[in-house]
Amino acid sequence: MGEKIGMWSQMVGTPLRQYYINANGIRTRILEAGEGEPLIFIHGTGGHLEAYARNISGLSENFRVIAYDMVGHGFSDKPDRSYTIDYLSDHLISVAKGLGLETFSLSGESLGGWVAAWTAAHHPEFVNKLILNTPGNITNKLEVMKQVKDSTVKAVMEATYENVRTRLEWLFHDKGFVTDELIAIRYKIYTQPEFKKAVHHIVCLQDWDIRKDFAWGPEWCGQIKSPTLLLWTDNDPTGTLEEAQLLKSWIPGSMLYVIGDAGHWPQWEKAGEFNDIHRTFIREGSY
Repeated sequence: MGEKIGMWSQMVGTPLRQYYINANGIRTRILEAGEGEPLIFIHGTGGHLEAYARNISGLSENFRVIAYDMVGHGFSDKPDRSYTIDYLSDHLISVAKGLGLETFSLSGESLGGWVAAWTAAHHPEFVNKLILNTPGNITNKLEVMKQVKDSTVKAVMEATYENVRTRLEWLFHDKGFVTDELIAIRYKIYTQPEFKKAVHHIVCLQDWDIRKDFAWGPEWCGQIKSPTLLLWTDNDPTGTLEEAQLLKSWIPGSMLYVIGDAGHWPQWEKAGEFNDIHRTFIREGSY
C-alpha cells in the first residue's frame, strides 16, 4: 500500500511562496520554489497545484519550480465560459508573462499535458523542454471521456468525502496513496459555491462537439519543435502504451519513458523516479 503522504511533510524546510497574480484579468493561484531555469507544472482535469506536492522540494534544488491552478480550477478565478484547450493555453501564456518569464520548460499531467503540448505547438518561442505526463485519452475513447466527465461532475455536484475519494482513487494504481488530507483539500476546492457551475465548463472537453476542434492529431502535434518526453505508466486508466507509441510518431523526435507500477499520477506514486527523469531530461534533453 502507498505511503501515508502528508503534503506539508513533503515540503517542510523548503522556501516556498504561495500567492496570486492577475493573468490577463484572471486571478490565479501560484506556488513556487527554487531558482534558475523555470519549470512550470500543469495539473489535470478538476485538479489543482497540490498535485505536485511531492515534486516541488526535490526539483526546486535545480529549477525555479512553478505550479499554478489553471483558470476554472483550484482557487483561481472561474469565468462563466467553456474551458477549451486554446483558452487554457492562453491563460498559461498570460501566467508566464505575468511572472516575467521569456522561456520555460513545461510538464503537464493529463489535461495539463494537452495544454502543454498545444502551447508548444502554437507558441513555440516560449517552450524549452516539454514533458507530457500521462497526457490521457489521445484517441478519444468514449468510455474514458464518460468516466472523466461523470466522476468529476458527481464529485462536485454531490460533494461528499466518499465521492471525492472515488474520483481520486481512479487516478492511482495503489489506492493507498489517497489520504484523508488529499481528499480534504479537494473537497474544500469542490465545495466552493462557484464550482458547481465551473465543473460543467471544466468537463466540456469530454463532449465530442467541443473536443473535436482540439483533438490530438499529427497535424498540430507535428508543429512541436521543443525536445519532448512522453512520460507514460503501465497502469494508466486513460491511455495505453500503444497510444503512447502513436503520440510518439506524431511529435517529431519525441522520446518515451515508462514508469512501472503507477497509474495516472506517477508524480505521487513514483515521486523519486519522476523527479529524476525531469532533472535529467531538462538538463540534457535525453534520459
